Amino acid sequence: MAAVQLSAGDATFAIGAPRSPKAVHAGHVHFRDTTKANAAESTSSAIGIAATGACSAAMVAMAGWARRARRRGAALQRRSWAKGRNLVGTNTRETSNEPPSGKRISILGSTGSIGTQTLDICRQFPGLFTVVALAAGKNVELLLEQIKEFKPMMIACDESKLDELKAGIEKLALPDYAPKLLGGAQGQIEVARHPECKTVVTGIVGCAGLIPTIEAIKAGKDIALANKETIIAGGPVIAPLIEEYGVSMLPVDSEHSAIFQCLQGVPKGGVKKIILTGSGGTFRDMSVEEMKATDPEVLRQRSTTHPNWDMGAKITVDSSTMMNKGLEVIEAHWLYGVDYDDIEVVIHPQSIVHSAIECHDTAVLMQSGWPDMRLPILYALSHPARVPANLPNPRDGRDFADWWKGEGKDGKLTFGKPDLEKYPCIRLAYKAGRIGGTMPAILSAANEQAVELLLTKEIDFLDIPKVLEAVMDKAEAEKKVVEVPSLEEIVEADRWGREAATEASKTIKS
Repeated sequence: MAAVQLSAGDATFAIGAPRSPKAVHAGHVHFRDTTKANAAESTSSAIGIAATGACSAAMVAMAGWARRARRRGAALQRRSWAKGRNLVGTNTRETSNEPPSGKRISILGSTGSIGTQTLDICRQFPGLFTVVALAAGKNVELLLEQIKEFKPMMIACDESKLDELKAGIEKLALPDYAPKLLGGAQGQIEVARHPECKTVVTGIVGCAGLIPTIEAIKAGKDIALANKETIIAGGPVIAPLIEEYGVSMLPVDSEHSAIFQCLQGVPKGGVKKIILTGSGGTFRDMSVEEMKATDPEVLRQRSTTHPNWDMGAKITVDSSTMMNKGLEVIEAHWLYGVDYDDIEVVIHPQSIVHSAIECHDTAVLMQSGWPDMRLPILYALSHPARVPANLPNPRDGRDFADWWKGEGKDGKLTFGKPDLEKYPCIRLAYKAGRIGGTMPAILSAANEQAVELLLTKEIDFLDIPKVLEAVMDKAEAEKKVVEVPSLEEIVEADRWGREAATEASKTIKS
């Protein structure tokens, strides 16, 4: 088996037999298998010789050979991305515990769950972080409150709300304050690549965050990644950009932040498996039969309420279907360069252990704490420093020291395997990830659309996996999956996935 080099911070580990690190680059394609790479080099040389003296028939044959070699290379590239790529560890080599000072940040999705919690961190640590730009949607009322407090230099909102935003800022009458106001998708891009920004927090829900994230990377900005759909759909494009532009990508997602924290200090060859924990969502104590017998409207309402976390509606529904965990499997594959066979999902109802890694010597390293997004946000913004902080339980204000007392439900940790009949979305995500190419983008987009259809009462909760499976089947049958996609092909896959989900929902309901 070919060797796989994985690195996280200072830690690097290998899977398989050693091989030469030599790589052949074709555009942004990186060939890590030197046998195929050398074959590609030989192919190129042979074509050059044929072109100088061979007859036209031979040149045609050689050209066909080259095309086949490129196709084989593309297939190899798709497989090679399955291992050996650790985006989190690519450019995060700092080791100082000195906290940042006035670190300038932009926030995409400032009025959403991640955005408001990021601003809470900025509020707690005013000397450490400075907000220079905010992008939001239509919640102008909350955006104006944020503007009044943080006075960012640039602000973007939904195009339809731009006049309302301008009027609101004029009404605030803040002295010596004249921010740049922008609308729509271009506004988000400008916030993401603001010239004075060091780190961009990507808190926009869904694939809408893909283009701003890419533009931020191209502008040399570090990424605090809170939008999992961006890397799930755009991994084939984003991965080489992270290396090309030398920026850092640090996870804000609690599970992937936990994995990154556990990887610190792990020696070469040390890691065997990544373990993603999930609470099981609001239906974790219900059987499949009970769910089928429950009023669909009750399921719809319950699916938007999480027993442990305070999150937005979309991610809460994803937690109820456990699609969030399936998407995190694909995210882990891209962030840490780990094959799908080495990523495991475990049900952990208490949400105290946020994820773990298993080492080859059987040691399991876990990161634990309250179910609170502020710690992953703080760590991503201040990495590698461990900033002294006061982050009590966001639901009841308790210090974590209270948990160790073991009173009531405290002090107990339980784990179990997910029931794939109850949570078919996990199985679908693994399948999409293994197919690769644009299939994860298609699945992610279809899931976003299915959740929206649930929230608008056009489908029922139990219809979601049916819609997703129908979309994936259609994508394979109609050969819609592009193995090594461009950005344009990823965007098209996203559009097609949404459209296909809407069509599938009508068939299921009829």
